[in-house]
Formats: sequence, C-alpha cells, structure tokens
Amino acid sequence: MPFGTGPGNVPVELYTLVNGELSASVCTYGGALVRLLVPDRHGAAEDVVLGYETLDGYLADQCYFGALVGRVANRISGARFTLDGREYALDRNHGAHHLHGGGGGFHAKVWGAEPGEGADGPFLTLRCESPDGDQGYPGNVAVTAVYTLLADGLRLDLSATTDRPTVVGLTGHAYFNFSGRMDRDCLDHVLTIRGQRYLETDAELIPNGKLAGTAGTPLDFSTARGVGERIGEPSEPLAAGKGYDHCYVLDGHGFRSVATVEEPGSGRCMELFTDQPCLQFYSGNFIPDGLPGKGGTVYGWRSGLCLEPQGFVDAPNNPGFPSLTLVPGDEYRNTILYRFFTK
Repeated sequence: MPFGTGPGNVPVELYTLVNGELSASVCTYGGALVRLLVPDRHGAAEDVVLGYETLDGYLADQCYFGALVGRVANRISGARFTLDGREYALDRNHGAHHLHGGGGGFHAKVWGAEPGEGADGPFLTLRCESPDGDQGYPGNVAVTAVYTLLADGLRLDLSATTDRPTVVGLTGHAYFNFSGRMDRDCLDHVLTIRGQRYLETDAELIPNGKLAGTAGTPLDFSTARGVGERIGEPSEPLAAGKGYDHCYVLDGHGFRSVATVEEPGSGRCMELFTDQPCLQFYSGNFIPDGLPGKGGTVYGWRSGLCLEPQGFVDAPNNPGFPSLTLVPGDEYRNTILYRFFTK
C-alpha cells in the first residue's frame, strides 16, 4: 500500500507479511521494519517494535527506528579509512565520526521491493544500489535484503556485491519492547548475551583495538540479567554510553544462537541467531523524551532496546579486527533470525 513520497519524489510503499499469529510491516524507505505483531502468553498479538505512524516520522528520524543501516553499521573513527593505500573521507554525520553509513546511508534510501511466497513463509525482497563515491565509499555496491516471516519468527538475509574493493558491514536496527507498551521503558526485559568480551572504547564510543572481559562488571549478560538491574552502577563504559551501547564479541562461529530476551509481564521472548562475530547491544539511551510514535504513543528515554548483529566496530581502522573488506567476485552475507516464543 502507498506510504507517501520519499526523496526525489519517489513513491514509498508499505508491505505487510502475515504468517499465522505473526505479522510484519516493512516500508521501502530505509527498508524499515514499521510494525511487528507478536502474541503474548495469552495469545494477544501486539506491536513490539518502535517506529512511526507515517512516512514523515521516518524522513525526520534520528534514531534509525527499524532501518537497514550501512554501507558500514556503527561508527568509523574520524570518518575516514585507508584501503589499498588510499585514504577515503566519509560523510561526517556523528560529531567527528561516521555513523551507520552516513546521513545518506541505506536507512535514507528508497529500496525497490518484490513480495513473494516461499516454503518458509511470505517474504519481501528489497534491493538498493549505492554508486561509487556514495557517502565517500569506493565502488558500486548492490545490496539485497530479504525479510521472511516464519511461523515462529522473522528472518533477515542481507547480501552485497561490489565492482571494486570497498568495505561493507550491514545490519538491521529494530528497537524492541516486548511489553507491547512503547510508553514504558525496556529496563524490565531480561537479557542473555552469549559473549563474555566486548570492544573497549574511548569516551566517544570509538574502539581502541582492545577486547575487555565482562566478568564482574555490569556488562556481564552471560547469564540472564535484567537490563535495568545494573545500568545505574558506577562504570566508565556505562558512563560513556549513558547506559548500554556496547559491541559484544560473540561465542562460537557460524549460524548460532547468540542472545535471548524475555519480557516477564507479557511472557514474550525472543531468541536471536546470527552468523556475525559481534552484537551491538543498545538500551535506547538517546531516544528523545516526548517523541511521537505509533498510535498516539509517546516514546521516551529507553523505550526500546536494540540487538544488532554485525562485524567488529571500526574494523577498517583496526588491522587487528576481522576485515570488512569486500572485493569483486565475493559476496557479503549477514543472516539474522528473530525467533519468538512465550513463557
């Protein structure tokens, strides 16, 4: 269905996928996950992602609600990197740094869309072309994102190819609040992250190239803990992020379960699977108070949390981190599965 007009007077569409009790709505502006209806322990389905009622909200959005972000998710220090001996200057949209692909990144583009039906359920294929020099990145990059609504979850398959060496690291930026009440914070959610190290950062959340252990710190979610249980404790990493905004190095390799979140009141739970090495956990510390949301809801500080599977943050500037370099003939891939269940 029509959702408005995006940049360049390009029409924006809203597609809705339905599979049993689950429903997901995605708009072609930014590939944003606009709605996700998930049942509670009594079978009552409610929307569990933050977003906006109309396209105007997404056009003005500063939070990346539900968006697909890249070419490189998260921060690139100094908004520049060197590849094959040449330095590239990127869009500086986060103080002195580059964030989530720049101001004109994939979150701010209108994607082409094609719905379909497969063995796993209904799906929506989104495609976007990023030309050479876009936001300062080299190479023409073609990106495909496929949302598939399963009987018990939502899968996001991201892929990209290039015609010259570049860097690519994509992710989805959904904000979850499994209470179904977006006017409440997410601090009562109970979280487990299967990773016991995180990237040390400076005060601007730029990695210094070192890994730190979470044991004995408020960042330890290796066993289930409430998001708000230790968020106010004295801690330099928490002070820098004004809460949780940290990149966890995940245990294991390949496609595996990396995190679980539970909202005790509704009984809604999500298990997160990915093939990526890292997971950015963000507790919504910069959501503006009084921000108008969907259905007349007003969002505020920590109204939702993000769990973003991705590569190592600022990898192009840290040779000790696994590379995000993509070359012609190779394909970048990132598969994310959000599996829902109740307790």
